Amino acid sequence: QVQFVESGGGLAQPGGSLKLSCQVSVRVFGILNMGWYRQAPGKQRELVATIAITGTRNYSDSVKGRFTISRDNAKKTVYLQMNSLKPEDTAIYYCNAKNSRTTDEFWGQGTQVTVSS
Repeated sequence: QVQFVESGGGLAQPGGSLKLSCQVSVRVFGILNMGWYRQAPGKQRELVATIAITGTRNYSDSVKGRFTISRDNAKKTVYLQMNSLKPEDTAIYYCNAKNSRTTDEFWGQGTQVTVSS
């Protein structure tokens, strides 16, 4: 019902940058609270950043000041600009959507981010 197309992952050097995109195929994007989560090998999936329908942003302490989440409702897309990348940022990054009016939650397929010299 809700489809995601994630892109922008890949390999970066420590200190480098990547920008992730998540395009959402849905009738009404504006009611979705969006977020990015990540999962490193052997670790639990963790919150990276969220952006609400109001535009309010929240970040995990580990990425605050380095990552920026944004959304373009006209394009039905959420972005994650990642700067000053560290090896510990290496993970699969997942796009997440929560319907602000129901209990529905949806996940993207994930995109690999690898930070290594």
